[in-house]
Formats: sequence, C-alpha cells, structure tokens
Amino acid sequence: MKNFSRNILTGLILATGSALLCFTGLQTAKKTPKAVFVIIDGVPADVIEKLNPPTLAEISKAGGYTRSYVGGRKTTYNETPTISAPGYISLLTGTWVNKHNVWDNDIKAPNYNYWNIFRIAEKSNPNLHTAVFSTWLDNRTKLIGEGLEQAGAITLDHKFDGLEHDTKKYPHDKKAGYIRKIDEAVVQEAARYIATDGPDLSWIYLEYTDDMGHTFGDGPQFYEAIENADRQFKAIWEAIKLREEKFDEDWLLVITTDHGRNAETGKDHGGQSDRERATWIATNGKQLNDRFKQSPGIVDILPSIFNHLGVPIPDDVKREIDGVPFIGPIDLADLSAEKNGKVITLRWRNFSQNKTDKAEIFISEMNRFKEGQPDTYKKVGETGLQQESYNFTVENNSPFFKVLVKGPHHYANRWIVDPGN
Repeated sequence: MKNFSRNILTGLILATGSALLCFTGLQTAKKTPKAVFVIIDGVPADVIEKLNPPTLAEISKAGGYTRSYVGGRKTTYNETPTISAPGYISLLTGTWVNKHNVWDNDIKAPNYNYWNIFRIAEKSNPNLHTAVFSTWLDNRTKLIGEGLEQAGAITLDHKFDGLEHDTKKYPHDKKAGYIRKIDEAVVQEAARYIATDGPDLSWIYLEYTDDMGHTFGDGPQFYEAIENADRQFKAIWEAIKLREEKFDEDWLLVITTDHGRNAETGKDHGGQSDRERATWIATNGKQLNDRFKQSPGIVDILPSIFNHLGVPIPDDVKREIDGVPFIGPIDLADLSAEKNGKVITLRWRNFSQNKTDKAEIFISEMNRFKEGQPDTYKKVGETGLQQESYNFTVENNSPFFKVLVKGPHHYANRWIVDPGN
C-alpha cells in the first residue's frame, strides 16, 4: 500500500509505544486481545479460491480459510436475502433477517433490540476502544445506529466514513473510480489508526469489488478489483503484525464477504442459489474449533470475536444470537426443531468432547424480545449433548414456539412457526 511502508508503520508504533512505556512506568503489559473484521463486498467463494490472492493466503496460513454461507436457512422462517445490508447486519448482530429486520439496502426499520457487536462491546466494557472505517456511511448511522436512543445511544471512539458524500474531493463517475479511491483512503486510515492507537474492536468495509461485479460480472475487471483489495489488506495485516511485535497484544483478523453472485453472469445477487449463498472466511485465528471446518455462517463471526476478546455477552442478548463460535470451546450447532402434533423433536450436531456435558432444553410461546421485553422460558428437560436429539410434548398447539438449547458454553435457538399463522 503506497504511503504505508513497513518503516512508516514501525515509526508510528515506536512513537506510540514510547509514550505508553513512559505512562506505565516501563511495566510489562498483560497480553491484550484485539479484533478487527473486514467485509469486502460481493465476492463469491469460488472466485477467491480461483485467484488465491497472496495476502489472504498468508493470513489463512496463520489461521485458516473456510467456505461460509449467508442467507439463513433456505425456505425457512429465517431465509435472508443475499443483499449487502442484510449481510452486514447479519454479521453485526449474529442474527438472521427474521430478527434484525433489514431486508434490503433501504434499511427502513432495523430492529435494534437485537444488539449489534459494538453495542455489546460498549455496554459490556465501556473502556473498550472501538472504530469503524467504511466506504458507506449508512453502515454506522443506520445499521449500527450510532447515537440513536433505540440503538443504545452508543458512541464509537473513532470513525472514518462518509467520503462518498464529498463530491468535490471524490467526484462521482459512472465507472465507480471514486469508490476505488475511497476504499483506498479508508484502508490507509485504518492501517494508520490501527498502528498508532490499536483499537480493541474495529470494522473495515470496502465496496469497489461489488461495483465491478455488477458492471462486468465474472471476468478480468472483477478479478483485478479483488486483487487490488488484497493489496489493500496487506496494509492492515502489516499494521497488525507490527502491533503484535511492539506490544503484548493478541490480534484477531477476520475477513469475509456479504454475499456471492449469480452463476449465469456474476453480475447479480439477492436470491438463494448456491453461488449467491456461498461466501468465505479468512482469519489468522489460532483457536479455531471444528465448527470452522463445517462451513460456518456469517452469524458465527460475532460470537467468535467475543470469545477471542473475552468479552461477555449479556444473557438475554446471547439467547437470541443465531450464530455459534468457531473460536474457543463449542457445544452444539445446526439445531433443528420439528413439531408433529404436540410432539417437538430437536436434533443438533454435537461438538463437545466431554461425554458428561448436558443440553438443557427450554421453550417459550412468546417473542417479547423483539419489542425490547424479556421472554419467559420454561425448562422442559435435559439430555446429554452427545445424544444429538431430544423429544418432548407441549401442552397446547400454539402456532409459535421459541426453542432454546443451553450447553456449558453457549446457546442454540430455533423458532417453530406455523406458516398458516
């Protein structure tokens, strides 16, 4: 990345480090976890695997690469459009569209009762340093809802966005060259700020690849945009490595995309075809569990980041998260629930290595959480996680149930929705 050589970053870090050492009386700091996640827009998994960009390959070698998915579960109550804003907020909240209520890029009525990653971080530990670097202002103002009372009235410590509205400095052109320039500015600022200030939790969003996909589809122009983004990742990666060299910090970097593209031309997306749903995750994470190998969803990123940071998620919020962590200990995933008459059958995939670990089963016939109120759950039983199934009978034929399975480390949830109601 021009203007961000390793020597410049080193100088910035050394200057910051000297000040910090004076401030702490030359004491050795405890290793501090940090996390940054990056969304590069609209790049399907098969293209990443075809190009094998060098920076992503280096990051993956340090941790791992896996295919992932967006779009919720096809033909079910949480099927989610493979559109940008629904993808972003699925990551930000760890929930699918039936909860966050962002159906398209208009972002008309997000349900802020499902807390986003920055709200969880700020409320759990107000001392955490947060930052957003984005080519789309709506990410902060609408999806995160910074400053909005209904979104928790949080304030990010640093933000660099809104450049798309500066038409004097970035005059708009039909070929989206101004978006490429804005992406460049966003990455330069992110690399600089990570190097000098080391925020605890950061989000970087880059748009240009999606613009090239829409305009040209599969082909040289789209591929070049992805390779350019990979060069931009290099600046972030170098800043992180230098932070780890100079400070006692443990950085998690997660890079992903928000949707794939259609198979016919590569120009479109929004449906539920395999290619539109097929995404990917590249990370330097060192504590990847078996979930990472099983095509995790974009909703799995949020709980994984908090496991790395060691930041607790409030229990009522945690019960609603649709994702399961691919970092740290894991109990179960892929929970399903089927109702036949008054009998509900649960099935899941067990990931626990402890044969004595239990799954506690709860149900609720209410969904007050979506309106900001607590739900009342009734425990209906428990079983060993390794059983991977559980049957129970309900007292009535309610058209709606929320099912909650609690393991030693996290929850899994499903809704049972009568399509006739």
